[in-house]
Amino acid sequence: MSYALTTTIEQPFEPTIRATRDALAEQGFGILTEIDLAATLKTKINADIPAQIILGACRPPLAHAALQAEPSIGLLLPCNVVVRSLDATTTLVEAIDPDVMATLTQNQDLAGVVADARSRLTAALASLTD
Repeated sequence: MSYALTTTIEQPFEPTIRATRDALAEQGFGILTEIDLAATLKTKINADIPAQIILGACRPPLAHAALQAEPSIGLLLPCNVVVRSLDATTTLVEAIDPDVMATLTQNQDLAGVVADARSRLTAALASLTD
C-alpha cells in the first residue's frame, strides 16, 4: 500500500514551499507545525541532507469529525506534507495519504472524513503543477 500522495515540481525549493502553503490554504488547511528537517539533523547530529520541510497541515472541521469517529486519531494528526529538494530546480511534495488513517484504525466511520481530506490534499498537490 502506498502511503503518500506525491508530485514533483520543476521549481526550486523555496518557491515550492510558498506555493505549497498557498495550495493547502486554498483547500482550507492551516499549518500547525513546521519542522526544518535538514536544519534539525544538522544541529542535532551534524548530518547533511537536502533541504526538507515537514508541514503539519490541519483543516479543523476534518480533525473534529475524525476525533468524533475515532478518539485516538490524534495519533495520526495533523496531515504531514513534506517539501523536499531533489536538486537546484526540482522539488518533491508529498502528503500523507488519508487512506492510511482508515486502514490503520479499521474504523469505517472515518470514510467520509478520509475521502474529504484525500480530495483536498490531492487538489492542493495538483494545483502545484497547473
